Amino acid sequence: MEFERLAKWLPRIEQEIARTYAGAREAARNDVAANALSVLEEFTLRGGKRLRALLVLGGFHVATGGEPGPALSAAAGIEHFQSWMLIHDDIIDHAEERRGGPSVHRLLATQHGDEQLLGSSSDYGVGMGITLGDLQEPFAVESILRSPVPGPLRLQALQEYVRMTRETAYGQLLDVRNGALPIERVREEDVMEVHRRKTAEYTVAGPLRLGAILGRASPKLLTDLASIGTDLGVAFQLRDDILGAGLAEGDIGKSANDLIEGKRTLLVVVAWARADPVGRALLQEVLGNPAAAPARVRAAQELLRSTGSLAYSEQQISELSRQAFERIRTSATIRPGAKKLLEQVGDRLVRRSM
Repeated sequence: MEFERLAKWLPRIEQEIARTYAGAREAARNDVAANALSVLEEFTLRGGKRLRALLVLGGFHVATGGEPGPALSAAAGIEHFQSWMLIHDDIIDHAEERRGGPSVHRLLATQHGDEQLLGSSSDYGVGMGITLGDLQEPFAVESILRSPVPGPLRLQALQEYVRMTRETAYGQLLDVRNGALPIERVREEDVMEVHRRKTAEYTVAGPLRLGAILGRASPKLLTDLASIGTDLGVAFQLRDDILGAGLAEGDIGKSANDLIEGKRTLLVVVAWARADPVGRALLQEVLGNPAAAPARVRAAQELLRSTGSLAYSEQQISELSRQAFERIRTSATIRPGAKKLLEQVGDRLVRRSM
């Protein structure tokens, strides 16, 4: 199966997501709950490339060699998982926007003001946002339970979902703590562990394994997919960090949101370790400072280049990609046709074209 053929399932994923909200609204029979579900539906369907959903379908195909229809419900479920993670992430990060629109807690704060409700609009938005994230999560479980496969496979898929969710939460804990540490106390390994346990788990490895389990994958195949998914997931996040710092080729001087938000990326940690006192003072000035002067932000971007930090991240991406593709090529458990699909997926992940 070619990736383009897999991508043709996108409209059906969208339809499945919308169907789950419609059914929930009908069963809720409550205006407040119905409004909450409409907010969740709009947010989930607002945008995104459905990367994780496609990987669930891809994992099923890797395990079976067949069409991934039986994994469609679980594929929609992983998008529900992504939504509640993003809702809670945006509250933690005090994010105002997501996917080209207001973050859920900010949208709900605006509704509070529009309806002239009592109390703080901000507190209302945060409280309701947390609750809507909680409401979103059971959609993921329900979608896995609805998968048209034998019961033992559904149970195994749920166990994988639990493992993935727990690992992601551990990664988030580490990420939040890293953000609270002075930059000089954050190590390279601290950053990479977050990438392995958070991004790689719920973006690549977990979805691939979840779909493969529904396709009755062998334990050896699941082990191979975990290794491949971890390598590609970390490479994906390192590429995302380069984009977030405005350091993609030809992007110097462009958006550097990750810098002014103070994210402890590998770029920043390595640059700090290699910079002289003047460079470190510059990073201290810009990191976590939305009011930083544009010229100083551009200087910080250039520092990430001049210290060799950008080149180091690119080197890590290359090595992780090489390792993942070598795992795919030499795996005795992945059929040749599925290897081609995984290679295409890996290429798109690393180049950020999916």
